[in-house]
Amino acid sequence: MAVPTAVRRIGAAGVAAALVAAGIVITVSLRHHPAPPPSCSVVTDSASYTLDTDQAANAATIAAVGKRLGLPDHAVTVALATALQESRLRNLPYGDRDSLGLFQQRPSQGWGTETEIQTPSYAAAAFFRALTRVSGWQTMAITDAAQKVQISGLPLAYAQWESEARALAVALTGEQPARLTCRFVLEHSPLAPPEVTTALRNELGISSLDQSFGSAKGWTVASWLVAHARQYRITDVSFGGQQWRAKSGRWRSSTPSDHRVRFTQAEPS
Repeated sequence: MAVPTAVRRIGAAGVAAALVAAGIVITVSLRHHPAPPPSCSVVTDSASYTLDTDQAANAATIAAVGKRLGLPDHAVTVALATALQESRLRNLPYGDRDSLGLFQQRPSQGWGTETEIQTPSYAAAAFFRALTRVSGWQTMAITDAAQKVQISGLPLAYAQWESEARALAVALTGEQPARLTCRFVLEHSPLAPPEVTTALRNELGISSLDQSFGSAKGWTVASWLVAHARQYRITDVSFGGQQWRAKSGRWRSSTPSDHRVRFTQAEPS
């Protein structure tokens, strides 16, 4: 039986509409690219090291505390190598026997209370105080200095982290500029971003960014802000003619090119 012309037209239109709809779905599907997971990296002339944002924040805290205490970069490298071996730079709530935190310090051995040890800035300061009591630590190999503090059953294990620890120390103490970068997309939040002034004072020993910094100090502060950016909902950081943005995860040339550290936090949305 012949199909009426009007019916054929309606059928064709329906098929066309379905195809167009399908095409739209396909196009949207192809154009949708999920955001990459949050991550940070430190790049040297010969290697690249990737961290998650929590690891980067803990590394930056260790470096900041070391510099606040007036210690040389070698001390920061020793501390970072130790934390990489003991916890992979994670603030662990568990460990062998009663060991806890970044350095797997033990309350029963006088390192502090459980709460103190699991506060990264406290744990870092405790490690540095113990390190400075080691005679000759300034010229010791990293693994030897770390072992003197930790008294580990694996005394040579810290050596495997020396290259990464050194790269992190170079980036986080301002020896070289714009070496640490992080990339992430902030989710919308109706809340105001966390206040950052107290952490800057406790970890870096500075009460205000309304001042000029030397190159090394300025990059220490800028790198700390980048490493903690996701926690404090920071979207961009600038210093010394360079600006980092969270969405791109890159440092780019910018103005002004001065000695002030600036940053922006996300507005409630």
